[in-house]
Amino acid sequence: MQIFYSDTFVLPLPVGHRFPMAKYALLREQVVAAGLVAPEALRVPEAASDAELMLVHSPAYLGRVIAGTLSHQEIRRIGFPWSPQMVERSRRSVGATIEACRAALRDGVAVNLAGGTHHAFADHGAGYCVFNDSAVAARVMQAEQRVQRVAVIDCDVHQGDGTAAIFADDARVFTFSIHSATNFPFHKTTSNLDIALPDGTSDDAYLDALEEGVRHTLAAARPELVLYLAGADPYFDDRLGRLALTKHGLAERDRIVFHYCHAAGLPVAVAMAGGYARMIGDTVAIHFQTISEATQWATK
Repeated sequence: MQIFYSDTFVLPLPVGHRFPMAKYALLREQVVAAGLVAPEALRVPEAASDAELMLVHSPAYLGRVIAGTLSHQEIRRIGFPWSPQMVERSRRSVGATIEACRAALRDGVAVNLAGGTHHAFADHGAGYCVFNDSAVAARVMQAEQRVQRVAVIDCDVHQGDGTAAIFADDARVFTFSIHSATNFPFHKTTSNLDIALPDGTSDDAYLDALEEGVRHTLAAARPELVLYLAGADPYFDDRLGRLALTKHGLAERDRIVFHYCHAAGLPVAVAMAGGYARMIGDTVAIHFQTISEATQWATK
């Protein structure tokens, strides 16, 4: 199984910024220490090109990101200060999902140790998301004629509003988001399937809803590729989440997604998406569970 990482491209943030940038390097270190894959299976991705990014994002928005001419309002909406490193890291994160899709189509499962930037729209970024890696990767796979039909299974605690908007008029990409009903984004976009859960939803109710949603998604979409956003933020001790899943429940979530995709013979490209636990080690542990589970299905 191929794993792609971009944590060597560090986004400089002010002291006290609440985005847990350190989680990415910590996660890779844990993957290496556990020997989940051979060392040569851990790879730095190529940066997404302008042409690839413009399969989704408007040339005007891309130009402002590259040139550093985003407005104060645009920067505030993204939540990161602009820097050349922000641009490069964002390109690499998209590139990692593109390469994970290619690898998944070859090997069955592949992982991006970052990504899941589902709040980025075609013409603006938001919520710590500059470019929408899942949307760009799906369009690149279509442009390369590797697949036509794609399903996005988004299990971040926040709705995948940018992804839903990008594919609103594209019947080839089915978007499914299971998320907190009351959390950011406060103005939701309509996905092909949305399951909005009340605050405090715990393991059993979440897993029942997820299983129904995954079954519906695969039946309705008939995809050739699945992009799985395995957010760690439905965790009960997440600072930015309002659900109440345990680590065990999140591991079961991963098993459900992989089980149904494997049973349907579908390749899965996994991105980590969000995770803001009070203890960063909890976020890393949850993401590590996902990767560990992915390696089990890659060998079946």
